[in-house]
Amino acid sequence: MEKILASIITIGDELLIGQVIDTNSAWMAQELNKAGIWVNHRVAIGDVRDDIWNALDEESKRAHIILITGGLGPTADDITKPLLCEYFGCKMVVDEQALENVTNIFQRILKRKMIERDIKQAEVPDGCIVIQNKRGTAPGMWFERDGKIFVSMPGVPNEMKGMMTDEVIPSLQKKFTLPFIVHKTLLVAGIGESSVAEHIKDFESTLPSHIKLAYLPNYGMVRLRLTASGDNKKELEDELQNKFETLKQLVSEWLAIDDDKTMQEALGKLLKEKNKTIGTAESCTGGYIAHLITSIAGSSSYFKGSVVSYAYETKEDVLHVSKETLETLGAVSQETVLQMAKGALELLNTDYIIVTSGIMGPDGGTPEKPVGTVWIAVGSKEKIIAQKFKFRFDRMRNIELTANNAMNMARKFIVEN
Repeated sequence: MEKILASIITIGDELLIGQVIDTNSAWMAQELNKAGIWVNHRVAIGDVRDDIWNALDEESKRAHIILITGGLGPTADDITKPLLCEYFGCKMVVDEQALENVTNIFQRILKRKMIERDIKQAEVPDGCIVIQNKRGTAPGMWFERDGKIFVSMPGVPNEMKGMMTDEVIPSLQKKFTLPFIVHKTLLVAGIGESSVAEHIKDFESTLPSHIKLAYLPNYGMVRLRLTASGDNKKELEDELQNKFETLKQLVSEWLAIDDDKTMQEALGKLLKEKNKTIGTAESCTGGYIAHLITSIAGSSSYFKGSVVSYAYETKEDVLHVSKETLETLGAVSQETVLQMAKGALELLNTDYIIVTSGIMGPDGGTPEKPVGTVWIAVGSKEKIIAQKFKFRFDRMRNIELTANNAMNMARKFIVEN
C-alpha cells in the first residue's frame, strides 16, 4: 500500500517572529497520523506572495496532500485567498452559504453593521470546494490539481480544528486507501532517556520493521511510544498489544502509567482508584502543581486545595513552620518542608500532601544552596518523606521539573504505602 504523505504550510509573519506559537501544525500532524496519513514536511512562511507560491510548488512535489493555515482574514496582509485564486487560475465569487454565515455572525450575534471588508470574507475562488466555517467567518477551500489535494483553512486554531474534524479528515479518508496506524504509549519516570534506551536495547532490536519505538523525553520523564502500521487492524492491534506488554514488564520499575497520559493524569487516576484526596503546599512552584492537577476534568473529586506559602511569615502563620527552623536552617531545608507538610495535612484535611521549597533562579542562590536546589516532601498523617533535588536550568524549567518530580514522588508514595 502506498504511503499517503502530507505537507503542512503555516502562513503569517507573526509565526516567524515568535509573536504567535504555531500549535496548529502539531495538532494537525497528530490527527492526520491517527487517520493513517504521514506528515513528511512542515514549513512556516511569512506574508510574502512569492514565498507562499514557491512553497505550494515545492510541497506539491513531495506530498499528496498540502494543508495550509493562515492568511484568510479581512485585512491587507491576509493574502492567501487571492493568491490561491491566481495559483489555480480562478476568479473570485461570493459563496451564498458563507455570506449567510458571515451575515448571521455580524448582524444577529455581534449586533454590528457589516462593512464591505466583512462581506469579502464570503468570497472564494470559483474553482474550489467551499468548506463552511461553523466556528468563524472565513470559509476553508479545497482544491484538486494533478492528483494532489490542497486545503486552505483559517489560522485560528478553534476554526481550523472544526474544519479538520468535521470535513477535511473524513473527506481524505474517502479519497485515499489508508493504512491502519496504531499507537501504544507508556510513561516512565525516575530514569533518563539514554538509560532506558540501554535497558531495552535488545527488545528494540527485535521489533519488526512495521513497528517503531519512539523516545519522547520531557521534564524528568520519558514517554515510550510503539507505533505499528499495516492493512489488518485486528492483527495489528493484537501484535502491538503483545509487544507493549513485554515493554511494560521491562520498564516496570519506573512505570508511571501505561497510557498516553501526563503525570498529573497518572496521579489523578491513582487517587480515584484508591478513593483518596491530595493537596499541595507550595513555595518555589507558586501553585504550579495545583494548576497541573486541577487542569484535569474531575480533579475536584480528589484535590482538596493548595497553600502557596511563598513568604516566611506565611509558612509560619498558616502552616506553623517554626521561626527557629526558618532562621537557622532556612526555607529550603528538609526540616522546613517536613513541617510544611504536617501543617498542610492538618489545614487541608487531606489524605496526602505534596510540598515544595527551593531556589528557582536566576538569582537567590548561595554556595551552600545554589540555584536549582529544591526540597520536596510528600506524605500522609502517618508518614512523611523528603528528598533533595538539584536542577540546573532556567526558572520555568526548574519549576516544571520540580512539579513533575513532586507528583511522581507522591504517586510512588501512594503506591508503596
